[in-house]
Order: sequence, then C-alpha cells, then structure tokens
Amino acid sequence: MNIEVKQLLDVDEKTLEKITDWMYRWWGYKDGYSLEEVWCYMRHSLLKDRMPQTYGLYLEGDIIGMYQFLYEDLSIRPDIYPWLANVYIDEKFRGKGYARVLLESVKLTASKLENVKELYLYTKHENFYEKFGWEFISEIDTYSKNPRFQRLYKFIIEK
Repeated sequence: MNIEVKQLLDVDEKTLEKITDWMYRWWGYKDGYSLEEVWCYMRHSLLKDRMPQTYGLYLEGDIIGMYQFLYEDLSIRPDIYPWLANVYIDEKFRGKGYARVLLESVKLTASKLENVKELYLYTKHENFYEKFGWEFISEIDTYSKNPRFQRLYKFIIEK
C-alpha cells in the first residue's frame, strides 16, 4: 500500500475540487460561505514558504485527507497562533487508521515551519489528539461554532 503526506502546492483541478467539496460540506455552507468562496479560500491556501499551508494524505495516488497550518482559526483568540486546522479524512476512509498517519506527519511538517515553536487547535473530540502529543489546555467558548464549547489544545514542536 502506497500512502504519503505531501504539501499541496500546484494541484490539479480534480484535487482542488475535492478538498473544496470536503471543506464546503464540513463548515462552508454552515458558516454561510458559498462554494465559490470556499474554492477561493482553498486555492489561496496552497503556499510553500508561508501560511496558510495545506497538506494532503494520498493513498495509491488519490487524496483521502488533509490538514492545514493557519495563522487564524478562532477569531476570538487572535493572541494564539499558528493553528492546525481542517484535519479531515474522507468519510469512505474513516476508522481505518489513516488519521494516525495524517497526524503523525504533523510532527515532521510542523518542524519545518520557520519561527514556529508551538501549534494550537480546537475541537469537539476528546481523548484523540492526546495520542499524538497534544496537550489539553482548557474548554473554550467559541461563541458560534457547533458545538459552542470545544476543547483547546497545544502542541510543542521539537526542532
């Protein structure tokens, strides 16, 4: 089985459409964004040397998951950054261990980010990110996300 995580830079239209569709169905339409706005967001998140950066999980050459490094993911907390965001596995591939491959790769890819010593994320999931070295900080009131109260995590990057 050929599985790899690689940075998404100059992707083909099929890949861009797939990741756009994932994000639109996951948060785009719920937050009032059009499909075109999410496509534009995804297209402009494919940067090499600065954020946002997007990484894809490929199985036998087909993208099945992704994550991003962002400067802002939770508008009520502009004081903490950067963020790991949009951690996503295609529904057909969930429950098969691919999230482990994706999240283990964060350690390596994050270590290449210049001047970044820590990452943050927020999620509704409990007892999941701890398995990959993330430290639970606190419950956080997001004021608008569903669910409203989520969990804030921090990850120290070893360089």
